Amino acid sequence: MTDSHADAHASDAMAGPHGSAADHGADHGHDDHAHDAAADGPIDLPAWGAGALGIALGLVVVIGIAVASGTLRF
Repeated sequence: MTDSHADAHASDAMAGPHGSAADHGADHGHDDHAHDAAADGPIDLPAWGAGALGIALGLVVVIGIAVASGTLRF
C-alpha cells in the first residue's frame, strides 16, 4: 500500500515527513520552511486611500438607491 499524500506537495519534500518531530519547526528557534523574519514594508497610502474612496462612493450609491426606492427618507 502506498501513501497517496507522500508526493502531493513539492515543498513537503524539503520539510520532512508529516507527523515527525522535524516537521514545521518543532524545535525552538528553527524554521523548517525558511520563512523570513523581515519587518513589514511601508504602508501604501495611495492604495488605502483609493480603497477608502471606493467604499465611500459605494455607500453614496447605496444611499441613493435607498432614497430613490423609498426605503430611506429624509
